[in-house]
Amino acid sequence: MASFLLAAAGFVLVTVALGLLVILRRRAEVDHMMAAQLLGTGGVAILLLMAAATEAPPIVDVGLLLALFAAFAAVAFVRSASGSEREAGETASGR
Repeated sequence: MASFLLAAAGFVLVTVALGLLVILRRRAEVDHMMAAQLLGTGGVAILLLMAAATEAPPIVDVGLLLALFAAFAAVAFVRSASGSEREAGETASGR
């Protein structure tokens, strides 16, 4: 069973790497944020599969922290994007 879980973790790693290559070739900031989210989600999946395969509970903690950091990054990106839209609107209206 452990070898199957490690193979599944390897498969997820390959698909995340391919997805990152596709997303990072684009120039938009939103695409870069999506790359960070993909890395966070894929990283959590890989770490949880490895934790189940090796029966090492601390790996689960690292995966949960990675999920928390990815959520904080998304919130920070949305807040900064909404702030820049607000500033652009004020500049266009002459304020």
